[in-house]
Amino acid sequence: MFDSLKEKLSGFRKDVEETTEEKAEEAEAEEEDAVQETEPVEEPVEEDEAEPEDSASEAEPDSESEPEVEAEAESEPEVEVEAESEPEETNNGGFMQKATSFARGEIVIEEQDVEDPLWELEMALLESDVEMSVAEEMLEGIRNDLVGATRKFSAETGDVVEQALRDSLLSVISVGQFDFDQRVAEADKPLVIIFTGVNGVGKTTSIAKLSKYLEEQGLSSVMANGDTYRAGANEQIEVHADALDKKLIAHEQGGDPAAVIYDAVEYADAHDIDVVLGDTAGRLHTSEGLMDQLEKIERVVGPDMTLFVDEAVAGQDAVQRAKEFNDAAEIDGTILTKADADSKGGAAISISHVTGKPILFLGTGQGYDDIERFDPETLVERLLGDEDE
Repeated sequence: MFDSLKEKLSGFRKDVEETTEEKAEEAEAEEEDAVQETEPVEEPVEEDEAEPEDSASEAEPDSESEPEVEAEAESEPEVEVEAESEPEETNNGGFMQKATSFARGEIVIEEQDVEDPLWELEMALLESDVEMSVAEEMLEGIRNDLVGATRKFSAETGDVVEQALRDSLLSVISVGQFDFDQRVAEADKPLVIIFTGVNGVGKTTSIAKLSKYLEEQGLSSVMANGDTYRAGANEQIEVHADALDKKLIAHEQGGDPAAVIYDAVEYADAHDIDVVLGDTAGRLHTSEGLMDQLEKIERVVGPDMTLFVDEAVAGQDAVQRAKEFNDAAEIDGTILTKADADSKGGAAISISHVTGKPILFLGTGQGYDDIERFDPETLVERLLGDEDE
């Protein structure tokens, strides 16, 4: 799952690590060179001090005026030496600063150290179908975390980079997260959940999977086929209801979807059923008639949750559709199907950030048990961990 994206994130971590390791080696080499240059400084000082004594003894037989000339001559180089010593002290100060930092076993990560790896990461994210604004926010977060950060020579730079990646990923995929199980458990019963999205993305199968999931949580459910538009829709959902031994409420093709779901709510209320799972016809956000059906369901039934369903493998198309559905008929969360077949991971990274609503479940196969709660921490571990998923 998301293997391609995982590989690209790992590549970024290695690029920054290599860059900073090279920087550490250069800093070490500079320090060694500077130490070697400073070692012979004291030797010429002893010779210079000896020379004036010899010259003074030789000058004793000469005239009295000569020492004055010599004194003047001696004073001139003193000024020159003093003037030359200023930049030397400045250089020493800069060296001492570097030496102090190096002595602490640290280097500072600078912007030029990460600029090329960040550009490579941006291209990699876009190739993985991560939405542009999401990629930009991630990169900005990583840059802010890394630039100016110090690292120990003895520590792995990869650890510093991994933490920056972890924080950045969590910031974009944790948007709007809530505890689905807790909300269902605490809600007044029956709880009504409506499923919407385009045709062929796995809405009906997701309903069946969620029915099984709720059963494992100790909650009963009834299915309602509000997809009265498509021929064969009743038969499709009936197969799942029979397999799971669940009650199905359905009307004839062409009936009123709101009436079907209303009847299911009445049945659940009369039979102490905890949750109503209502299917709807596949639609585009531009399908005015079908969008009107959703509005009518909202008025007649007042569902507690509306979940958008799409395929993880649809990438940016899924992200865009989620945004459009949320704009047209507000959703509460998303189920991404076929996550097990998605190597890119762009939809999983982007949908929450773009819609402001959480991903709640991932479909991971064809079986009724192949559905898992979406957990941002778990996804980040998958993307940054060493183990194969």
